[in-house]
Amino acid sequence: MDKTFLLNQIENNIKVCTKCRLCKTATNSVPGEGNPNSELVFIGEAPGETEDLTGSPFVGRAGRLLETLLGKIGYKREDVWIGNIIKHRPPQNRDPLPDEILACQPYLTEQLKIMSPKLIVTLGRFALLYFYNDGKISRDKGKLVGLNVFPVYHPAAALRNPQMAKALEEDFLKIPQVLKNLKEGGLFTRTRVDLMQGKNNPADDKLPEGQQRLL
Repeated sequence: MDKTFLLNQIENNIKVCTKCRLCKTATNSVPGEGNPNSELVFIGEAPGETEDLTGSPFVGRAGRLLETLLGKIGYKREDVWIGNIIKHRPPQNRDPLPDEILACQPYLTEQLKIMSPKLIVTLGRFALLYFYNDGKISRDKGKLVGLNVFPVYHPAAALRNPQMAKALEEDFLKIPQVLKNLKEGGLFTRTRVDLMQGKNNPADDKLPEGQQRLL
């Protein structure tokens, strides 16, 4: 079935979602958008004020920086898919709460199952923790985590910190080679559907005892 059609169905469900408190304070839902056939997706934390008003992810200052960085590696915004782990804006841009992340989890899970991207670039601490619950952004940034997760600093944080901005650009410039290695090296040999259905993930053998991934 067409990926766009399936993603639109999820988007419609998100628009009427009442599974957590955020639907009561947000202006619009922000399901995510972009090219559903892209091998590359970017996952951030949560919508901000501008995103809440427009219903589109990363359209404020952080979004403009993201688009600039995409241009440096030969991509336009419309070439990739961009979303967040949270689909409604938390009040005053506070950190998302665990129950809010859990409420939104099925939506992002299904979106990734449909798109089956080769590489997932996580933007910031919360997006990294979503996929790798022992993650530490300062330690793991710019490295491949598990099968196909590549953490970088969040563009919003980089706007406030010149050192983070430099590190973010350096890590972004690694993305084309990381994607090339995944495709040519056979490191990503199974689909996201396999992972979502709980089939064995050899990368999990490297995790500390008792640790599991959300995806």
